[in-house]
Amino acid sequence: MMTVSSTEATPPRPVTMITGGTRGIGAATAIRLAAAGHDLVLGYHRDESAAERTADRVRELGASCITVAGDLTRPTDIDALFAAAAGLGRPTAVINNAGATLTFAPLAETSVEAIQRTIEVNLTAATLVARAAVRTMGRSYGGDGGVIVNISSGAATLGSPGEYVYYAAAKAGLDTLTLGLGKEVAGNGIRVVGVAPGLVDTSIHASAGDPGRVDRMASQLPIGRAADPDEIAASIAWLVSDDASYVTATTLRVAGGR
Repeated sequence: MMTVSSTEATPPRPVTMITGGTRGIGAATAIRLAAAGHDLVLGYHRDESAAERTADRVRELGASCITVAGDLTRPTDIDALFAAAAGLGRPTAVINNAGATLTFAPLAETSVEAIQRTIEVNLTAATLVARAAVRTMGRSYGGDGGVIVNISSGAATLGSPGEYVYYAAAKAGLDTLTLGLGKEVAGNGIRVVGVAPGLVDTSIHASAGDPGRVDRMASQLPIGRAADPDEIAASIAWLVSDDASYVTATTLRVAGGR
């Protein structure tokens, strides 16, 4: 009796790039996607120990992982990030997560340098990463298409008076980028979507000088608590998946009712 064996090829693993991918929401997303079968390229700024911890957890889940240090306000560092990603293959998703608030203060009391840096990190750099993603994944550039996820903030529609209106303004610009670019590249095989988290329990608050902000503000939320980073990661993972194949040019608010 003859035995016929199947020789069906195993489909390639998706390759996902996450900027700011080694702490907070970025790390939670990397771990969730690794568990779902993605290989990861994780960009980070300075915290090498956090990058190593996240990469170790990703690899424990069976995923390949590359970590790349850099400052995304420098276009050459964006180029280096995408060049490093080629070691795993052409990305199928780029999650534009790197961001910072830097400080909490009324606009008139905030330094020019802090305002400029906040806008450079949260809007200018994110726009340049999105540009590079289109040039990597777009069908007209030899790619197979993919997904760009821009991580915005609920601050974009709240304005955040007395805290960081300049950060809110940058994130509002990112929402507009999602809307316009999503329409622009839909025919190029790329979906562009956003996630706007509300209050999330990460180190971003302490890094900006207000470590008690999560506890102080949690009672103001209809849901009564801050989000865990993995709750935001769950929304990102859905938007990257085929289950969201008809979703583009829009931002999903994940803000506990605020």
